Amino acid sequence: MAPPLFAAAPHASLLPIFSPDPAAARPPRGILRSRTSRLRLPRATGPTGRGRGRGRGRGGFANEWGERSPPGAPETPAERDPPVNEDDEWGRDADEGNSRPIIVDEWGEPAEPEPEQPSSADPPIPGADDEWEEETAAAAAPPPPAEEEVVDEQAERRGDLKRCLVDTVYGTELGFRASSEVRGEVIELVTQLEAANPTPAPVEAPDLLDGNWILIYTAYSELLPILAAGATPFVKVKQISQEIDSKSMTIVNASTLTTPFASFSFSATASFEVQSPSRIEVQFKEGSFQPPAISSSVDLPEQVDIFGQKISLGPVQQALNPLQQAFASIAGSISGQPPLKIPIPGNNRGRSWLLTTYLDKDFRISRGDGGLFILAKEGSPLLDQL
Repeated sequence: MAPPLFAAAPHASLLPIFSPDPAAARPPRGILRSRTSRLRLPRATGPTGRGRGRGRGRGGFANEWGERSPPGAPETPAERDPPVNEDDEWGRDADEGNSRPIIVDEWGEPAEPEPEQPSSADPPIPGADDEWEEETAAAAAPPPPAEEEVVDEQAERRGDLKRCLVDTVYGTELGFRASSEVRGEVIELVTQLEAANPTPAPVEAPDLLDGNWILIYTAYSELLPILAAGATPFVKVKQISQEIDSKSMTIVNASTLTTPFASFSFSATASFEVQSPSRIEVQFKEGSFQPPAISSSVDLPEQVDIFGQKISLGPVQQALNPLQQAFASIAGSISGQPPLKIPIPGNNRGRSWLLTTYLDKDFRISRGDGGLFILAKEGSPLLDQL
């Protein structure tokens, strides 16, 4: 009855291999090796229990060199491959985005990197405010003054300078008795007014330039004889004026002297040519003497100062009272006479130039032949301060 037992053996040996149980088909532990080892599956054994491969022996697996381990020998766990330095030649990890620099010491040996100190915040840069700070500063800053306010402030400042200048020259008899200190103050105020000149082209502004201008101060040497005569006890300089007419291109300089007996007026007429927007060239043509205006009565001061001594004129006034009727008749006969005109030769003495450095509606500063002229227009309230 032995044959039936042997006949069933082959079928029994094949059951573990073709069994549907997943655990029966799973290879034993230890077969998976490192990623460099070759994976070999066990060969199917025949009925005799021998492998179907070329090698002999009971079971066993071939390693990477083709050798088989003895049957029944415990399998040693495969050693792991040494770590592979995957850094590139620049010392960076091969993984994208991971940078690691190589740090070596002075002998070329690897060294540990020093711990990085936390960086402090950058100091603020002056003038590098962002747009929010600029908007905040702009909102906090006061609005710029309007153009009308600026013009009003400049006009007010010029008015203050003009009034101060008129006060400075008061009592100097048109500059004849001005001290050196007063002359220095006048020059300083004139310089400030010239720097604030509202009319840079005076010749091109006839509405401001034309008119009769009254002299209030001068440093012109040609006028010294007239001013010196006005400093005498019985003669006074009543007025020195200059009338400009841009249409006829003429200038008339006039002077009036007064005495207790009569007043005398004379003038000089000149034509001018425009040299620049602020400069004209003047050529005097003729002089004119008006008939004296005889006073109907003699009006003498009570006393006069001669060489530091005060002399009373009361007795002289009483002696002249009987002659008042004679003075009145002489004045009536002379008043209707035409003025006496004298031509001025056309030479260099009759030629001059005039530069206007400041001009507004009622005040003018001019320079000519080294002289300084400060004038106020007739009717200006500045004349009331003199």
